[in-house]
Amino acid sequence: MTYFLFILLGFVLGSTLFAYWIPRLFFKTDITKVPPDHNPGVANAYMQAGFFAGTLSLLCELFKGAVPVFLADRILDRDSMLFALVMAAPVFGHAFPFFQKERGGKAIAVSFGVMIGLFPEIHPLFCLIFYYILFSLVLTLRPHSFRSVITYGLFTLTVFLFVPVLYSSSQLHPPELLKMYRLTSSPVCLIL
Repeated sequence: MTYFLFILLGFVLGSTLFAYWIPRLFFKTDITKVPPDHNPGVANAYMQAGFFAGTLSLLCELFKGAVPVFLADRILDRDSMLFALVMAAPVFGHAFPFFQKERGGKAIAVSFGVMIGLFPEIHPLFCLIFYYILFSLVLTLRPHSFRSVITYGLFTLTVFLFVPVLYSSSQLHPPELLKMYRLTSSPVCLIL
């Protein structure tokens, strides 16, 4: 039941498109009208409503992903398969918003927020940053939606293959944890 409450919290927060509502309510700007992608995301908040609206939108989008995951991580078992749904809920809420009849966004900022919510485990966050920088600045992929699909796909594969699953101290002793960490650590993520 507790997992369901955090999944619901994450989905409701995810469905609140701060990057759309902050410019609209405070700056009287509809960020989806002018850009060709009509995306209600942070990039359009910056471009259409300015630095302050964009920065405030970015912070709110990050927090809506981080808060439910951070709180759930303190209460629930991170090793449960249901925890993956807690992490996915803000992202799905953003992509398929309950409160907005139009389509949602690409969920880039909220995905970073979810990874921030896993603090102090930062390897997944660095992997996501690495792939976004790689495909945005080094090997530029277009359109943005294709870039997001490739980034999330490679991110998921990298985390699955190389980021260690940390067990509680009752299951493994420190020497076993260190050995497991050495065997499963990602060279890409450790460099970052």
